[in-house]
Amino acid sequence: MTGNQTGNENEKAQGPRHKRDLTRRKVVVAGAGAVAAVGVGGAVVATASAGTNKQGTAKPLASTSAGEECYKLTSETTEGPYYIDADKLRQDITEDKEGIPLTLRLKVIDNETCEPVRDAAVDIWHCDALGLYSGYESFSGGGGTPPTDAPSGTPTDVPSGTPTGEPPAGGGGGGGHEEPTSDTRYLRGTWKTDKQGFVTFKTIFPGWYQGRCVHIHVKVHVNGEWTEAGYEGGNTCHTGQFFFDEESVLASAEVEPYSTSTTERTTLDDDTIYDDSGVQGGLLKLKYKKNDIAKGVTGSITVGVDPDATNTGTGDSVQPGASETASESASAS
Repeated sequence: MTGNQTGNENEKAQGPRHKRDLTRRKVVVAGAGAVAAVGVGGAVVATASAGTNKQGTAKPLASTSAGEECYKLTSETTEGPYYIDADKLRQDITEDKEGIPLTLRLKVIDNETCEPVRDAAVDIWHCDALGLYSGYESFSGGGGTPPTDAPSGTPTDVPSGTPTGEPPAGGGGGGGHEEPTSDTRYLRGTWKTDKQGFVTFKTIFPGWYQGRCVHIHVKVHVNGEWTEAGYEGGNTCHTGQFFFDEESVLASAEVEPYSTSTTERTTLDDDTIYDDSGVQGGLLKLKYKKNDIAKGVTGSITVGVDPDATNTGTGDSVQPGASETASESASAS
């Protein structure tokens, strides 16, 4: 992010606002020619807003003078245990997973200038319709229709006493990163923003798993370099999550394979990560046929970031303006 001469002098006088992580980091691996320019068809117009209500409706923005924020920072959240470092460079991340088609249209802007952030590397990842994450099927907390030969009755050999030793790794709630246990990579992908700051992904409407509402994880990497090998260097300026309103989730639950899930669902109100701030907290604006969500959904949102910040979502950095809920909930996935 650049500034005028006065801004540079003020910055020198006040010291750096953020610690920049310029450690060289290979974000993606791709073959030659894989980083061709991104063309986003049907780009949506994003309106900057100072805040939103629970349903994601934008509130009017008061006029701002030079140097003031024109868009609130989008809430930072935990990375969660199931991140795989930008493993797939692609826009269509569906592979062969069944579910309601979802087109996710994102716009990344500098929260102070409202200028688009071009050539940023955007990662997204989420669970499938039954709550399973690729690479972590043995850890994920999803589930479908139980087998017909499931045991019943009360076990006669119930253990007693106090357990000893460390609890097993994995599960749906741990905040620490887990190493992948399989080679699957469905519903994961990385692509770059165009000159207007837009990037579009094709995927499916996520399902749910124990302890979390329906959500999509996201990271934004900037100040690096796109090469024939992928995206290298720079810093992760945003780690967040996108959320879905209750009406859409209830509608999806009537469609197979979501309707076969036996996992208890956590609502948006009860989620430990969503900070109740609407669009600023990651609540998507959704479009679909109210009586036929199975035909597909379009989700869109504008993500306000500080390109000079470092926000990895691993507990070692939290962006100013992030909600207390998000900061305190770094142990959830």
